Amino acid sequence: MPPPLLLDLSRIDPDQVLYSRDDIYGVLPQQFEFRQLDAICYHDPVERIAVAVREVREDEWWTRGHVPGMPIFPGVLMLEAVAQLSAYVCKYIDGFEGMIAYGGIDDCKFRGAVVPPARLLLLCREAENRSRRIVCETQALLDGTLVFEARITGLAMLR
Repeated sequence: MPPPLLLDLSRIDPDQVLYSRDDIYGVLPQQFEFRQLDAICYHDPVERIAVAVREVREDEWWTRGHVPGMPIFPGVLMLEAVAQLSAYVCKYIDGFEGMIAYGGIDDCKFRGAVVPPARLLLLCREAENRSRRIVCETQALLDGTLVFEARITGLAMLR
């Protein structure tokens, strides 16, 4: 049985762009193929929730080799996308100034295949924030159906 959604979808407009791809990657360091977010369409700094859009296209670099003839969006890229959204929440909403890296992935479940073309809605709710660690509950939805969920832990990188 899937868990309840982190946010009532009637509260968001996935076509509204609050933060563009350029805005997002002005804050996050990922470049080239690893830019996994297309826009952030909702955020509530009080509830610490954000929603991003990921357009899964037929011409992406992974489609040629990830199940030829029926490309399936790789789960590790879904994880990367929600991790980037989590990092954005931490950096933008909480003002964290540094590099954030994976610290853990818990309770991860893939509940459906994502085949391009598709529009994924990525939901992120900050569950815990300490000086060097952030924990976020994340979900991905395809046409309103939950296809992925995970609890992501990010750690501040010290240089």
